[in-house]
Amino acid sequence: MVTISDLAVEKGKQILAAEGKSEWGVRLYAAGSSCCGPSFGMDLSEHPAEGDEVIDKNGFKLFIDKTASEKLNGSEIHFLEDGEKSGFVIRSNQKSSCDPHSGCSSCG
Repeated sequence: MVTISDLAVEKGKQILAAEGKSEWGVRLYAAGSSCCGPSFGMDLSEHPAEGDEVIDKNGFKLFIDKTASEKLNGSEIHFLEDGEKSGFVIRSNQKSSCDPHSGCSSCG
């Protein structure tokens, strides 16, 4: 199961309201993978796609595609604000499969 932090809920609701889409949700999907592990994308969506996991927390809807849901099991969607940088992040309890000796330079 994927969880979502209270801050991510509030920021998500603010984003949807600013776009004039308060009744919509945010869809999280698997967007490929590399030696560092899976990549994910997010988009605004009016409805979940068939097979999506739906999380509704305090009126904010998060739709997670089946592949992403399986890879994110036990993770939390959070919103990070760090100076001039901000955005949704995934806090995972899973260990990275990235091998720093494999020649992959895009990890960490």
